[in-house]
Amino acid sequence: MSQIPTHTRTALKVLGVCLVLHMIGRGTAESYVVFLLPLERDLGWTRSEMTSVYSIYLLVNGLSSPVVGMMFDRWGPRALYTFGMATLAGAYLLAPQVHTLWQFYATIGAMTGIAAASLGMVPSSSLISRWFRERLSTAISVAFAGFGLGALFIVPAAQYLLETHSWRESYQMMGVALLALVPLVFFLPWQRYVHGHPEHLKLKRGSAAPERDWTVRAAMGTRMFWGLVWVFFFTAMGMFTIMVQTVVYLVERGFSPIVAATAFGFSSMLSVVGVLGTGAIADRIGPRRVVSLTFVGSIAGVAILLLMTWFPTQILLIAFVFVFGICQGARGPIVSSISTRLFAGNHIAAIYGLIFASNAVGAGLGSLMAGLLHDMTGSYRPSFVFSVCALFIAGLPFWRVPELRDFRMRQPLR
Repeated sequence: MSQIPTHTRTALKVLGVCLVLHMIGRGTAESYVVFLLPLERDLGWTRSEMTSVYSIYLLVNGLSSPVVGMMFDRWGPRALYTFGMATLAGAYLLAPQVHTLWQFYATIGAMTGIAAASLGMVPSSSLISRWFRERLSTAISVAFAGFGLGALFIVPAAQYLLETHSWRESYQMMGVALLALVPLVFFLPWQRYVHGHPEHLKLKRGSAAPERDWTVRAAMGTRMFWGLVWVFFFTAMGMFTIMVQTVVYLVERGFSPIVAATAFGFSSMLSVVGVLGTGAIADRIGPRRVVSLTFVGSIAGVAILLLMTWFPTQILLIAFVFVFGICQGARGPIVSSISTRLFAGNHIAAIYGLIFASNAVGAGLGSLMAGLLHDMTGSYRPSFVFSVCALFIAGLPFWRVPELRDFRMRQPLR
């Protein structure tokens, strides 16, 4: 370790911190999928009411992302990340005290959404871009892997808590654990982390052609901005139509709750492999072919779930976990790194915040559609068909928008 240059060590620490914070924020939020059945049994809410709490979380996560980007640009990471961790702890400490749907909207929905955005990829992408240049998409892929790692460790852990405790006690214990992390986040050396790699700063200052400092308004006037919004929106809509009900669906098909939660966790674990792999491959061959292949994989995974409505076998469950999991989240780091390169400048966090907002809005609408379609038909099959259509539409900009179709990850930051 002593032979590694100081700036390289700092860059790796920055990447590690972003990974862990994203893992905690998204993993804790995604644990709601294992609370669906206990809450449904205890409170008597319909499936659409239950999934609407998750939809509120996703919508608030998305709508707050532009504000989070501006907060990062103005106040820096210490204030933003500390605020995010404190808000997440507060949500889970308050949740055991609530009894009505609107109170769940405010805590597990809105507060968790704000916290996940504050700990998530909008500030992380800006921070990472200050330390990594040549392998930016690979570095962002590592941070994106926090989603899969969070679901792998935190979702099954929440299920284990529910095996021996009530949902109120489980929320309380999670809140206490999160509260203990607040001072640790505050005292990290953020001033050092936000400064950026000296070599990258020299390169930027010494460039003969100064980089364009994109504004939010200028970015919104381009096809590439709206192409990325399109990809994020429809991808999230298709994926979260499936993800919010995966555990409940598997339980209703005859699998035990712990097997269903573990399958969800392993699917997320494989997403780490997919996220890291697609980021590295896109650095070499460009994003279009990689993104197209991941959409084929996601659609195949949904098709396996549809097949399981007739044949709920262990083999099909394993096939779903592998195929769907390895493509889960694979588009995120590619879209993030493209936007970071296309719109480099002092406003990148705010610009990416707007792009990321479309992801969360699509996810919120997708999860809401899942509940509505189930309540209307009593079946999961319409949700699976809806998901396939959304995923097919999502990939079109990489074939129809020239700037995205011909994009190369190693082109200079603009």
